[in-house]
Formats: sequence, structure tokens, C-alpha cells
Amino acid sequence: MSIHSRARLVVDARAIVALGGPLLGNNLSITGMAFADTVMAGQLGAVDLGGLAIGAATFNLFMFMGFGLLMATSPSVAHAYGANDTYKVTSYARQSWWLVLALSILLFTGMRQADWFLPAIGISEDVLPVAVGYIHAISWGMPGLLAFFSLRYMSEGLGRTKPIMFTGFLGLTVNVIGNWIFIYGKFGAPALGAVGCGVATAISIWLMFFAMFLHVRTHRAYRPFNFFARIDPPNWPVLGELTRIGAPIAGSILAEGGLFVAAALMMGGMGAVTAAGHQIALNYAAFMFMVPLAISSATTIHVGHTLGRGDLIGARNAGVIGVVMCAIVMTVSAIVILLFNDQIAALYTRDLPVRELAASLLLMAALFQFSDGVQVGAAGALRGFKDTTIPMALCIFSYWVVGFTFAYYFGVHRGEGPVLVWVGLNVGLTISAVLLVVRYWLVTKARLRDQRPA
Repeated sequence: MSIHSRARLVVDARAIVALGGPLLGNNLSITGMAFADTVMAGQLGAVDLGGLAIGAATFNLFMFMGFGLLMATSPSVAHAYGANDTYKVTSYARQSWWLVLALSILLFTGMRQADWFLPAIGISEDVLPVAVGYIHAISWGMPGLLAFFSLRYMSEGLGRTKPIMFTGFLGLTVNVIGNWIFIYGKFGAPALGAVGCGVATAISIWLMFFAMFLHVRTHRAYRPFNFFARIDPPNWPVLGELTRIGAPIAGSILAEGGLFVAAALMMGGMGAVTAAGHQIALNYAAFMFMVPLAISSATTIHVGHTLGRGDLIGARNAGVIGVVMCAIVMTVSAIVILLFNDQIAALYTRDLPVRELAASLLLMAALFQFSDGVQVGAAGALRGFKDTTIPMALCIFSYWVVGFTFAYYFGVHRGEGPVLVWVGLNVGLTISAVLLVVRYWLVTKARLRDQRPA
């Protein structure tokens, strides 16, 4: 490797770390809310924890639809910002507000139907009241969450990620205090058990939005774009572009996240102990996943900025570096889980059967850490190139045609239990990682070939 190549590698890695560090802080804060919910509700027993697992999984399913579509704002703004096109930056941001409005109506209405669709898919009756109550409570936070995502992805595209971190810290703090009040009935509030987690999270989400709104409205860094000078009418070409990029992103995220939601729902049919053990293992795996997820988002931004400047080779190399960084982080994560799986499970619950199952499922989680890191890194690099449709198809194939089929057939149909469900998750993530890396190589190779003079 030449001195120039090594220097460029260091520059790219530093740029990704600088962008990704604050995003990691935000991601850990968001996951910290789920961690706090799980630990605090876990003290109430398997029924509350199992109901929380089903409720949180269902909420995540709706959330994936929303933030996946809005995520198109990030690479679109990044390309425009890299090209120094202030008008396009402002246009993308303002048009994303229309997406927020439409999604808020759609997703809020859908979540309010939990009292009939959860029984319809066979959720165990012992956890059903808690799950429905949680979903109804947290549904009031969905519009605020979508509005926050719009501002977040706009700010990400500009390379301003620190404000996102601070709003995440605010949300985590308020969520923990709110849990204490609404779970256990402090200061005259009703003791709602795990349902109180939904109330606390909804409140914290709205405070995060208002904090981000005030920052964008008042900070000088955003003044050149004049985001709030007016509300533009719908611009159908721009909305079409955002939807064309964002809908496949939502599909990809929904395919992966939906697989984990489906796994939680399968566990929900196996009883409270199984659902609770799965929730613990999944919560910790999700917590560790926040690191490569932040790197992936930073890779999207950095690749977008580099492409906006017209540096195709640099953008390709930046994507590769992002994938490698994600893989390294998740390899370390796997080692930690293998060494301390029982101690990790013990942090969540004193219920011995739940703890033992969670520890065994954590070992399964360790096996897919590397694959999960590679696939999310490759997905972020591809989004930087605005390549989202084919990756969505690859994700659907990997997670649902292969992963879900395996998990359901062996874990549920043949009655092999939760461990085989998690084997299905492993298979799906591994195939996705391979296919997305191949896709990135083909896309960037084609772009380089097209750029060469005839």
C-alpha cells in the first residue's frame, strides 16, 4: 500500500469516526431506553417482561416502516451538501415533513389496532394485556418520533451529528425517570407495570423532538438553509425521489427488523419464560449492534459527501473502510458475549429459568455478530451510493425466504424450540452479509467503468 493510500485510509477512518461517534452516543441512548425498560420491568416477573417483549417488538415493526422511509433524507442531503447545493438541501428537508405527516397518520392508526391483531397471530394470553397496553401507550409518541427522525437525518446529511447525541442523552434520562414513576406508581401516578414503560418512552420521544427542533431553529450552522422560513407545498418530483430511495431502505430494514419481530412473536407463542429470555438476549444484541449501526450511518454520510464532490474512487474506498470497521467491532462483541454470557443475563433478571434461557440464546447471538456487522456496513455504503432497491430484494430473500423459513420450520413447526429459531436468524444474517458485499463490489465497479472515458 502506498503512502498516499495509507494516508487516505486514515483520513476516511477519522471522518467516519468523527461522524459516527455522536451517532453512537444517540444509538446507545435509544437502546439504553430499551435496556432500562427491560431491566426495570424485569423486576416485576416473567409476565410483565414477556408482555414488554411483544409490545416492544410490535412497536419496532411500525417504527422500522417510518424511519426507513425518512432515512432517504440523509444520503440525499449529503450529496447536495457535498456539491454545495443549498437549495436542494433545503428542499429535501422541507419535503420530508410531508412524509412525516402521512406516516404519522398511517402508523398511529395501525398501532391502535393491537388489541385485535395480536390475538389473531396467537400471542399467549398471559402476556397479551401488557403487550396491548404498552403499544397503546407508546403509540402517542410515534408522531414525535417521526418528526425527530426528519430533523435527525437532515442534520446527519449536513455532517452535524453531535446535536443528535445530546438529544439522545436527554431522552434516556427522561425515560429512566419516567419508568420509575409510571412502572412503580411514584408521586401519585398509577402503578402501570410494564405499560408504564410505554408512557415514559412516549414522553421522552416528544422531548427529544422539541430539543432537536429548538437547536435547528436557533443554531447558526443551519441558518444558510432557512429551513423554517416557510412550509413548501408538496413537490412531487422531490417526494418521488425521496420515496424511490427511502421505500427500499424501509423495506430492507423491515426485512431484517421484521425477522427479529417475527422471532419475538414466535417466542410469544411459547409462553412467558421463553418470551422473557428471548427479550433479554435480543436486547443485549441490539445494544451491541448500535456500534456498527452508527458506523454504517456515518459511512452513508461520508460516502455521500465524497460522491457529491465528484470523487468516485474515494467514495468506493470509504465504503470499504466502513464495512471493515463494522466487522472488527462485531468480532470484539462476539468475544465478549462468549466469555460473559451468563453474567450478562444475570444483569437483567433474578428469575433463574429466564436467566438460563437468556444465557443460552446469547451464545447464539455471538455467532451472528460478525455477519450482522458486515451486512449493516455494506448496507450503509450502498445507501451512500443511493443504491437501495436491489439491496432490499437481497435482504428480503436472505431474511424471509431463508432465515424465517428455517426458524419457523425447525423452531415452531417441528417444535425444536427457541435455540433453533435463533439459528434461523444466524443463517439469514450470514447470507445477507455475503450478498450485500457482492452487490457493493458490483455497483462500485460499474460506476467506475461508466466514469472512464471511451
